Amino acid sequence: MLNSFIYLHGFASSPKSNKAQDIGNRFAQIQIPLTIPDLNAGDFSHLTISRQLHQVKSEFPDPSVPVTLIGSSLGGLTSAHLGEKYLQVQRLVLLAPAFGFLSHWLSKLGTDKIQRWQQEKYLSVYHYGEGRELPLSYDFITDAAQYQEHLLKRSIPTLILHGKKDEVIPIQASREFKRSRSWVELIELDSDHALTNVTDEIWPAIYAFCQLGNNN
Repeated sequence: MLNSFIYLHGFASSPKSNKAQDIGNRFAQIQIPLTIPDLNAGDFSHLTISRQLHQVKSEFPDPSVPVTLIGSSLGGLTSAHLGEKYLQVQRLVLLAPAFGFLSHWLSKLGTDKIQRWQQEKYLSVYHYGEGRELPLSYDFITDAAQYQEHLLKRSIPTLILHGKKDEVIPIQASREFKRSRSWVELIELDSDHALTNVTDEIWPAIYAFCQLGNNN
């Protein structure tokens, strides 16, 4: 195999998410393996971006095999930082990547809720993969603060697909990321953060960008 492909799902999601399943099925149809690790790791309450970085790195194949990361939302942000850190990552596909995640999310929570979270150490968060509320440690916030977009300077071929109606991470975040990085291609889609209505547009873009027809 010429490349290894790994899919990173989003925050409070799982490998069973609609996007993960759709893309996984499409890879299966062309008989190319796609690894989809469960980034909850059985302990969503103690999730951090640092833990995700270590977990996904453990999925990397032999160093001689180039890795392509496909990341959704927070998985996209994690993918970008993995690409910065490891030369083995030679291509990125970012679906509504969570650039500016903390500022967007925390502003919606409000100051009082954030202060209570810091004092009580845990915040109840709705987990879409589990279909229920789960506690999340405040360590998630302190850890995430170190992963800033301005640190991402490696010129790695990157495709971003982002919905123009994204209500979670405004498309402006991806536009600003692309502006100073000539190696980034941005495709703007008529969709929201979930991108569920544009799967038939996403797949041809991934197929072409990743040169999947050449991977067998």
